[in-house]
Parts: sequence; structure tokens; C-alpha cells
Amino acid sequence: MRKLFIKIMAQISRLIDFFYLPFSPYVSRQLFRYAACGGGNLVLDWMLYFVIYHFIFDQQYNLHLGFVVLSPHIASFAIVFPITLLTGFLLQKHITFTASNLRGRVQLFRYFLVVIANILIIYTGLKIMVDGYAFQNAGYRFYHHFQLSFSKEIYI
Repeated sequence: MRKLFIKIMAQISRLIDFFYLPFSPYVSRQLFRYAACGGGNLVLDWMLYFVIYHFIFDQQYNLHLGFVVLSPHIASFAIVFPITLLTGFLLQKHITFTASNLRGRVQLFRYFLVVIANILIIYTGLKIMVDGYAFQNAGYRFYHHFQLSFSKEIYI
């Protein structure tokens, strides 16, 4: 299993380094790897959140845990968070910061502290935008309004 993991990380490194060549005069290899790993993890986060929110919770079903009820957007975030925490850490540790002499658990602890700060920001943003401004359906409302605006038939 470890050999497979090392092989996958090597393939990802080669793929990122392939796209690094045009950017080499402008940024260092480590900065490019950092941005690519972080951006890839962000895209994974968005895709997982979209699938869980739209297809598992169907934008309306609350998650009842017995002691607390989570709204669909917070429940989706709670499910996606551990996945992207792990993938983000593994990508940064094994692709970006390979020369670090720190032990893995120290790196994981530091990474976790940064992620906790991000959780507070994300949770606050979700509460304000979704619960406060009902932003989760804004794109659909715009699309529906746009579609109605241009689909009216004109009779002469």
C-alpha cells in the first residue's frame, strides 16, 4: 500500500512539474507546487460539497444527530472537511514541503491549527451568506429570471 501511495505522489509531482515550465521564470518550484496542491484541494472541496449538498441532502434535508440538528449546508461542510483536511495535508507534506525535517505529527498539528482558523471563517461565511441572505439559491434565481426574461414570446 505504501508503494502505491509513493507512486501516486510521484505521478502527481511529475504532473505539477510538467505545468511548471512556463511559470519557472516567475515563481519558484515550491511556490508553484504549493499553489497547485492548494488549488487542487480547493477544487476537490467544491466538487465534494456540491455533490453532497445537492444529491445527498437535496438542499433541504437536515442531519439529525440526536444532540444537534445540522442544516444541509453545515452538514455538507462537516462531511467534506475531514476528507479535504487529509488530502490537503498529504499533498502539502509529500509534494510541496518534502525537504522539511519536522516530524509528521508536528506538521499535522500545525496544519490543523491553520485549518481550524479557516473553519471559523468558512462557518461564519456560510451562516451569514446562507442563513442570513439566503444566498444558496441566488444562482438558480438569477438563471430562472434570465430564462424567463428571454423566453417571452412576442405576438404581432
